[in-house]
Formats: sequence, C-alpha cells, structure tokens
Amino acid sequence: MDTVSAAAAGPDGRLRCPWGNSAEDYVAYHDDEWGVPLRGAAELYERLTLEAFQSGLSWLTILRKREGFRRAFAGFEPKRVAEFGDGDVARLMADASIVRNRAKIDAAIRNARAVAELDVPLDELLWSFAPDPATRSRPRTLAQVPAITPESKAMAKELKRRGFAFVGPTTAYALMQATGMVDDHVEGCWRAT
Repeated sequence: MDTVSAAAAGPDGRLRCPWGNSAEDYVAYHDDEWGVPLRGAAELYERLTLEAFQSGLSWLTILRKREGFRRAFAGFEPKRVAEFGDGDVARLMADASIVRNRAKIDAAIRNARAVAELDVPLDELLWSFAPDPATRSRPRTLAQVPAITPESKAMAKELKRRGFAFVGPTTAYALMQATGMVDDHVEGCWRAT
C-alpha cells in the first residue's frame, strides 16, 4: 500500500486523509465539511461556485478566500446573485478578497440565473446524480479516488444543458465529494464510515 496516500496521523494524532493534514486550514474543512451530506439552494450554489473558482487553482486558495467570496456574492443567495449586473461585475473584478477571474465571475452569475430558472430544487437536481453508496467501495489510498465518474459526467452534461457554465465532469465530481454525494475518505480516516 502506498503509505503516502493512505490515512495519516495529524498533529492531534487523529488519522485523516493525507490532504486533510497538509495545511492547518484543511483540518477543519476535512473534519467538519468535506463529504458531509449538504442540502439547500444557497449552500449547494456556494459549493458549486467555489468549485468552479477552484478550477486551475489550489483548493487552499479558495478556502482562504471563502469569507471574501461570501461577502462578494451576497451570501451565495442565488436570487440575489442572479440580479447582478455590470456594476457588480466591475466591483467583483476589483475585489482582492476573491479570485478575480472574469470568466468565473460571469459563470457564477450565469449559474445563479440558471438556478432561478430550474423546474426542480437545486439540491434535488444535484443529488439525483449521487451514486448508490452500496455500489462503491472505500478507497484505500488517494490513488484510488477518481477525478471523474459516469455520474459526474452525467451531472455536468445536465447542468450545461440547463444553462450552467464552468461545470465540467471534474468540477462536478469535486462538488459530489465536497457535499457528501460520494464519500471518498480513505480507509483508516476517522471520517470513513
């Protein structure tokens, strides 16, 4: 077994997925949020937005700017963000507390508008792609954790069909992991159920 990618003891002695011990900011995120089932339009819109902003960057960068994102994007209330206009885009592009990427900012606003147009609640739509946990085995190492799955490909395709942007299969799978649709805590991790 690749011990570098297997569960490892953190400074507190608790066994975690190795990435969960790699930076202080990751410990709380790993222990309290990652892989915990999440519901609610604002909550899932936030995670979808943050995962899109993470594309090409370190998740640690996004975590450290999370409060800035919350302030900048009206607490991730999709209805409020859907009303953002050119002045808001200019404000966001000048806001150093977030990642200032025009394409990602535009996608966040577009996605809020897509949420507002859904004919089903956002959580119902997203969770419809969660695989049956009985069909999945717990990864022993990080090397066994996929980047994309058939379910994440299907989710990305459906979201794009519904007008969402910046939601490829890798982003969709990261969203599934972050919101507990899949549980990729490695064997031995205290969070592994």
